[in-house]
Amino acid sequence: MPHQADVVDPALVPKKRLASGAEMPAIGLGTFGSDHVSPEAVAEAVRGAIEVGYRHIDCAAVYGNEAQIGRVLSDTIDAGVVTRDELWITSKLWNDKHAPADVIPACEQSLRDLRLDHLDLYLVHWPFSNFHPPNCDVTSRSPDAKPYIHDNYMATWRQMERLVEQGKVRHLGASNMTIPKLDLLLRDAAIRPVSNEMELHPHFQQPDLFDYLVERDIVPIGFCPIGSPARPERDRTPEDTTPTEDPVIAEIANARGLHPATLCVKWAVQRGQAPIPFSTKLRNHLANLRASVGDPLGDDQMQRIASIDRNCRLIKGQVFLWKDNQSWEDLWDPDDVVIE
Repeated sequence: MPHQADVVDPALVPKKRLASGAEMPAIGLGTFGSDHVSPEAVAEAVRGAIEVGYRHIDCAAVYGNEAQIGRVLSDTIDAGVVTRDELWITSKLWNDKHAPADVIPACEQSLRDLRLDHLDLYLVHWPFSNFHPPNCDVTSRSPDAKPYIHDNYMATWRQMERLVEQGKVRHLGASNMTIPKLDLLLRDAAIRPVSNEMELHPHFQQPDLFDYLVERDIVPIGFCPIGSPARPERDRTPEDTTPTEDPVIAEIANARGLHPATLCVKWAVQRGQAPIPFSTKLRNHLANLRASVGDPLGDDQMQRIASIDRNCRLIKGQVFLWKDNQSWEDLWDPDDVVIE
């Protein structure tokens, strides 16, 4: 266990109140280890993060490490480090399990792997049923790939709703959605999403979608909060920028005595999203938690960071396209129209 001086009191960490009234810690640990971090290393990162004060862990079946994380969760609960009720555990339904008959079994498998009897939040990972082999390149296409079909998505969502009714899931969320897709989901859902997980960092602030969610009492959960420097090669394009190297971020970070990556996380929490940074390093876990409970950024600093948005999407999703020679932008509904 860390020394007491190296622990942040979880009670001090900001919370996001969901539409249900439940409170979710406003900073979580992502568990996508990309291609270079083993499942065991990710699980040990979860252990360290919990020991220093993290209570929100963002998992997914496709990350291939839920069984290892489950052993750590079981160990830490059995050791009295934390209780189950103190943890917020998220998982996600992968694209190859969208068929109605597959949704509940997929969630049950995640529960077995994570050694839990319920999830606090369960997301539809992507709005497409298109999937791809591990470690594929950017040109990979599923032979059965399809555009977004709302009736199919709602058939998946109905089974997600059953999971809530069965007590296996407390809340439902969407992920990688757009405003026109969310309009359709909110129109037709019996159980509304309490969150949308999406790429958010200082160079990709998505202000229209962010405001849309906040106005509808849907919490934005932000992945890639520091710009995902370790993202797979297939997700890199020449026009990508790096928010942690932005001069404004560097200047404010220096003034606040923070690393630029930590400043990005602090900005995210203060802006009102729930960032889920990933790291295997204990010092980074502590730095992120301490920044989230430290003195807030000034209005002028927040405004300066707002001004550096470059609309630079890093996770473009090319492997989910359904045609050859198709622009990745079609995945994101340009002109606010669902591309079918």
